[in-house]
Amino acid sequence: MSSAVPSILRPSVASAGPMKSGIADEIDYEIKGHEMQFVEIELDPGESAIAEAGMMMFKPACIRMDTVFGDASKPDAGIFGRLAAAGKRLITGSSLFITVYTHEGQGKARVAFAAPYPGTIMPFKLSSMGGTLIAQKDAFLCAAKGVSIGVHFQQKIGVGIFGGQGFVMQKLEGDGWVFIHGGGTVVERMLADGEELDCDTGSVAAMEPSVGFDIVRAGSIKSMVFGGEGFFFARLKGPGKVWLQSLPFSRFASRMMATAAVSSATGGSGFSWGFGGGSGGGGDSSGGDSE
Repeated sequence: MSSAVPSILRPSVASAGPMKSGIADEIDYEIKGHEMQFVEIELDPGESAIAEAGMMMFKPACIRMDTVFGDASKPDAGIFGRLAAAGKRLITGSSLFITVYTHEGQGKARVAFAAPYPGTIMPFKLSSMGGTLIAQKDAFLCAAKGVSIGVHFQQKIGVGIFGGQGFVMQKLEGDGWVFIHGGGTVVERMLADGEELDCDTGSVAAMEPSVGFDIVRAGSIKSMVFGGEGFFFARLKGPGKVWLQSLPFSRFASRMMATAAVSSATGGSGFSWGFGGGSGGGGDSSGGDSE
């Protein structure tokens, strides 16, 4: 498939190694773009992908779209199992429903999913990392069918009270490909056993289950009040990998709201005062000259 948009990653699925349990569909994919990325997932006949509602960019007619209540990886869970899965998704701020895209035609076909705001799409093969990934609650974008999306609660009471976004996270389980989205630039850090790293609670895009997550005070009282970094930091403790995002969605949204408030207060432009048209000072001056 030719495109004017540069492809930044196209792995060979054949080289990814065999799947451990074979429950997830095996898929090829290609991530395109820079600041506003999207991922194209290539499906063979009968293969499926799942995605959050509203993330689809395009698909051919041969790919059927179905909406599933609860967890699409467990179609035989029964009504109570579906309710439990839907409740977990609701806790993480996701929709009660998830969308399944199934290729029902011949040959190969591609469906694309776009990032919701500027950032980086990260692919993970769960079978190569123990079958589990912990991600920020709004990070999941799409995955191969068979990947389960649950909820992960931090165990310590302090995280629950002061942890903000870090208290409730998504637990992605399975053995297939999963794609999550991080705001801005994403950096991977490998923490040694016992190594600690302090960061903003919203900057944790994803981490391995072996990484500890705690809350610590952001320095002295003066630093907490006037430092501008909030009252608490997230303290990550190794061993394991963490992925940190430079633009958490909460920070992005707060800046947008602040800009909108300033724009509203100034009539849509910071230079509107004194430069009005019909009813401003300019109109009155014009009227005085005509007399």
